[in-house]
Amino acid sequence: MQDGGKQSQHLERRLTNRHVQLIALGGTIGTGLFLGSAGVLELAGPSMVLGYALAGIVAFLIMRFLGEMLVEDPVSSSFSHFAKHYWSEFSGFFSGWNCCVLYILVGMLELTAAGKFIQFWWPGIPTWATAAVFFVVINGMNFVNVRLYGETEFWFSMVKIAAVVGMIVLGLYLLISGKDGAQATVANLWRDGGFFPHGAHGLVMAMAFIVFSFGGLEMLGFTASETANPTKTIPKAINQVIFRVLIFYIGSMLILLSLTPWSHLLASLKSGGDTYSNSPFVMIFSVLGNKFAADVLNFIILTAALSVYNGMVYCNSRLLYGMANEGHAPRALMKVNRRGVPTAAILLPGAFTALCVFLNYVLPQGAIELLISLIVAGLIFSWTVIIIAHLKFHRRMRTLGKSTQFRAIASPFSNYLCLAFLAMVVVIMLMTPPIRVSAYAMPVWLAIVFVAYRITGRYRKERVTCAEVAQSAT
Repeated sequence: MQDGGKQSQHLERRLTNRHVQLIALGGTIGTGLFLGSAGVLELAGPSMVLGYALAGIVAFLIMRFLGEMLVEDPVSSSFSHFAKHYWSEFSGFFSGWNCCVLYILVGMLELTAAGKFIQFWWPGIPTWATAAVFFVVINGMNFVNVRLYGETEFWFSMVKIAAVVGMIVLGLYLLISGKDGAQATVANLWRDGGFFPHGAHGLVMAMAFIVFSFGGLEMLGFTASETANPTKTIPKAINQVIFRVLIFYIGSMLILLSLTPWSHLLASLKSGGDTYSNSPFVMIFSVLGNKFAADVLNFIILTAALSVYNGMVYCNSRLLYGMANEGHAPRALMKVNRRGVPTAAILLPGAFTALCVFLNYVLPQGAIELLISLIVAGLIFSWTVIIIAHLKFHRRMRTLGKSTQFRAIASPFSNYLCLAFLAMVVVIMLMTPPIRVSAYAMPVWLAIVFVAYRITGRYRKERVTCAEVAQSAT
C-alpha cells in the first residue's frame, strides 16, 4: 500500500475463462483479417487460403511454447520474464521493449484502420480526426478496472465472431441458392487465373503480410497474472482459440473468394486509391449490390479494430508493469490505482500511440502499409524470443528432472521448424521493395536496444543490490 493514496501495488485476478478465451481470439481477428487480407489477395489470389493455413499452424505451435511456460509460471511480463530467466538478461530486456514498441505500432494501425472504416460512410472525415476520438475513448475505459476491460473485450470479440459467422452463413446461402447468378460459385477459387494466379512465388511473397494477421495471439500471455485459474484456463484457451481462428480465417476466405472472381474484387478495392482503402469483406457485398450487408459488416469491422486497440492498451500496460517489476523499466510504471490498474503503464505507451494522429495527417494514404511492415519486423523478434526461450526452458526442466503440465507439440523439432519459417519471412521482406526498409531496420533496432541496455546496466545493478539488502533486513 502507498502511504497517501492507499493504492494496491499488485494486479487483480479478475479475468475468468470466458474473458481469456475472447481476449486471445479478439487479438487476432482484427485489421490483419479484415483489412490486411487486401494486400495478400493482390499478391497471392485464391492461394492465400493455403498461406493462412500454414501461418496458422506455425502460430499455434508458438502459442504452445508460450503456454507451456505460462502454466508453470504465470506472470504479467510473459515472454519478457521467460527470456530473462531462461535465456539472458539482455534478451529479457530486449523482448520487453520490442513488444512494447510492437504494440504501440499495432495500436497506431488499428486507430488508422478505424478511420478507413469510418470513411466508408463519410469519405470527407480525415483518418486523423477519427483516430484522435477513438484514442481518447479506449484509453479512458482502460483506466477503470481490469474487469471492465475483460467485459468490453468479451463483447467486442463476440461482435467480431458474429460478423465472421454471419458472413460465412450469408455467403453459403448466396452460393447454394444461386441468388447472385453464375458469378457466385466455388469455381472462382481456381478458374480466374487458377488457384495460384501468380504462381507459388506469389504465395511465398505474401507470407510476410499473412504472418502479420496472426500477431496478437501472444496477448494471451499477459492475462496470466490476472486469471483466476491459469493452470486450467491457459491450456484450454490456447487449444480452443487456434482452431477457431483457423476456422474463421480459412472459412471466411473460402466464402469470400467464391462469391466473385478475385480479380473483380481486387479491382473494386483499388478503386478507392490504394489496396488498403477498403476491407475485402465489406467490398464483396458492395460488389454484389447488398448495401445493407456491407453497412452492417463495416460497422462490425470497425468494432473489431477498436477491440484490438483495446487489447493493445491492456497488454502494453501489463507488460510494462511486469518489466518494471523485473528491473527492465522505471519503477514508476508499477504504480497502480485503487482498482488495481497500472495507470502510469497506460499513459507512457499512450503518449507514443497518439503520434498516429500526426502520422495520418502527414501520410493519409501510405500509413497502413508502412505500419504493417514495421509490425511484421517486431513480431518476428517477439516470436523468435518465445521459441528460443522455450528451448532453454526445456533444457532447464530436463536438468532439474521436472516434467511440465502442458507440453508443447513435437518440441524441440517444432521449435527449429518455426525458426526456419521466420527466417524465410525475413528473406521475403528483403525481396519485397515496399517493406524492405523494415527488414533493414531490424538490426538497427536491435543495436539501439543493446546500447540502452548497457547504459541502464548500472542502474539495474543498484536496484538489485538495494532489493537484496532490504530482503536480508527482513
